[in-house]
Amino acid sequence: MVLLLVGLFIGCGVGTAYARARRGWTDYKAAKNTVPGARRTAWLLIRAVTTKVGVILLLLIGAVAYAATAPDHERAGPGPTPSPTTSTRAGR
Repeated sequence: MVLLLVGLFIGCGVGTAYARARRGWTDYKAAKNTVPGARRTAWLLIRAVTTKVGVILLLLIGAVAYAATAPDHERAGPGPTPSPTTSTRAGR
């Protein structure tokens, strides 16, 4: 009876370890198969972000170049004419 219990105890320990190893191996294989797709997706996202940053950078460089070559001031239209001011004195 004791040998049966010892064998059962050892068998449960080995069986759970084996089941855990099989699940780990299955998870590893699944993750390994998804890596190429994830890598391809990551590179596509990096390419998209790099393209957007490049376009924005070119627009900013163009705006700076335009601002650097534009005249410093534009001619102003006719300004307002001064209006005469009348001061009134308070009577005493």
